[in-house]
Amino acid sequence: MTTKATRHLYLTRHGEATEDERALTDNGRRQAVLLGKRLRNVPLTTIHHGPLPRAAQTAHLIAAQLDGVPTHVCEPAGDYVPHTPERDELPPDSADVLLDFVHRVPADERAEGPRLAHEALERFTGPAPGAEDRHELVVTHAFLIGWLVRAALDAPPWRWMGLNHDNAALTVLRYRPGFPVSLHCYNDTSHLPASQPDRTDRR
Repeated sequence: MTTKATRHLYLTRHGEATEDERALTDNGRRQAVLLGKRLRNVPLTTIHHGPLPRAAQTAHLIAAQLDGVPTHVCEPAGDYVPHTPERDELPPDSADVLLDFVHRVPADERAEGPRLAHEALERFTGPAPGAEDRHELVVTHAFLIGWLVRAALDAPPWRWMGLNHDNAALTVLRYRPGFPVSLHCYNDTSHLPASQPDRTDRR
């Protein structure tokens, strides 16, 4: 019988990005530093981050506040549409709005999403192999956080939409062997200034 341990999965969206999304703003860098300070007492073993600059910069600023926690780039932690729904999957009263939203992403980008979403579930979720509990941080984008949270709640695949996430907010999932996954907190911004701007319309 394979030994399994508890996985504590910490999820955050990158800090606030510039309009061209190629870097973090000054505020975004402050957000990342504040999140890193909040996580100082968490026994993180690794920081996964998506390949885009705004996620990579956030991850490295967080890591700079910690004691030797390694970072590494991971394609499944990237920015993509995890599931493109058909109209009959959606509530009739909101189908037009949701389809318009998801189809703003080019079709070629959407085509790769399901594969990456499956890899993300395989890589980041479920109890950890081995005898020791694992604490991992994924620095990613709003779409993937919504996808992982809806999976934890056994919601239908389209329900990643509408689960907005603030920049540098914190969501925590716990996967214990023999128990259903638990959602410890969602979109927690208690470590950030109350005046931070709302950027939930951006990826």
